[in-house]
Amino acid sequence: MAALPKERRQRVQARAMELATLKDLRQAAQQTQEQLASALGVGQDTISRLEKRSDMLLSTLRHYIESMGGQLNLVAQFPNRPPVVIEHLGRELSTSRNKTGAVQRRGRSVASGAAN
Repeated sequence: MAALPKERRQRVQARAMELATLKDLRQAAQQTQEQLASALGVGQDTISRLEKRSDMLLSTLRHYIESMGGQLNLVAQFPNRPPVVIEHLGRELSTSRNKTGAVQRRGRSVASGAAN
């Protein structure tokens, strides 16, 4: 996507907003299943199966979108409230060990803008 002229990127992004399937998104980004498979380090058959699925892990969907240069955002919408962007879902949290060797997870709360 980054290699495309600005006008073409804008058209691809506008078209992507109208699309409903992963296959449509991939085609709008002008990528083949083989190209996407190479970027993800999997076989073309894996991409074919993935595009036919109706349910998958968010981390899988995030990798698929990011391999095309996109960014996955998950937004929860409720009546009479502003939308809430859910962060860190489908993304691995970084971990470290403290002085005692116990694992400590780093990351913010699950939903930004949510009251604690």
